Amino acid sequence: MTEVSSLTGRLLVATPALADPNFDRAVVLLLDHDDEGSLGVVLNRPTPVDVGDILESWAPLAGEPGVVFQGGPVALDAALALAVVPGDGPAPHAGPDGSRPRTPPAEAEAGEAGDGDGTALLGAGPLGWRRVHGAIGLVDLEAPPELLAAALGSLRIFAGYAGWGPGQLEDELSEGAWFVVDSEPGDVSSPRPEALWRDVLRRQRSELAMIATYPDDPSLN
Repeated sequence: MTEVSSLTGRLLVATPALADPNFDRAVVLLLDHDDEGSLGVVLNRPTPVDVGDILESWAPLAGEPGVVFQGGPVALDAALALAVVPGDGPAPHAGPDGSRPRTPPAEAEAGEAGDGDGTALLGAGPLGWRRVHGAIGLVDLEAPPELLAAALGSLRIFAGYAGWGPGQLEDELSEGAWFVVDSEPGDVSSPRPEALWRDVLRRQRSELAMIATYPDDPSLN
């Protein structure tokens, strides 16, 4: 199989041509991308469910809006968490074989503390946090919140995630379904998720900035 250049830590921004309603105007942070497939979370799909309703002990650390976000159409009964460690350094290299975990390691059944043993999230940074890219990392929902409270920026909880099989994302990219752009730590905890699609495009130093003005209803263009 042809080696895939990893897009882990970058954003997929849905193009106006993407017809799948699950990803209309979606901004997806890729948590894992290699020749075995891809996994990410949609950053701009807030739900009406308060974090305190399913993970009460983590609610004080959740950024505004303090609700659960729908991370994608896969495993909606499971939760994972992302948080930024302010001032943290660059991401470490992958393992000797270049592999990364396929299953979201911070995944937990919604309404429960978690189902992992916590060891998968140990690494550079605070205990209970595993770096994805730069200052962005996955949070072990089994860890005591007070263990992480002093180190973390705003926490975001996601129900479900987005997944692609081997070569599937590459096919969608070749079909023009997604723009691929760099992420910024603030994207994870944007207080205005409804504006994130336009905000990410607007900051691009290319013709992509013009796409931000594309109307929600193309017939109005």
